[in-house]
Amino acid sequence: MKVTVCIGSSCHIKGSRKVVEGLQYCINEANLGDKVELGGTFCMGKCQQGVCVTVDDKFFSVTPDTVNEFFEKEIKARV
Repeated sequence: MKVTVCIGSSCHIKGSRKVVEGLQYCINEANLGDKVELGGTFCMGKCQQGVCVTVDDKFFSVTPDTVNEFFEKEIKARV
């Protein structure tokens, strides 16, 4: 599974660093490092929608406050 987080300027201002750190923590805690590839990219073109995250090319809007719920529902449940 490939998870990509936008680290462009708009998403950075909205907390992309905290989203990345939260996902890294969740992936490590669940021992999914061998099954989940976490990466970063610059602008995904949906700047108004918050921190842009894709999971296998499916788009999501994630905030630092929703990263744990997002991980459980969209990543852990699918691995």
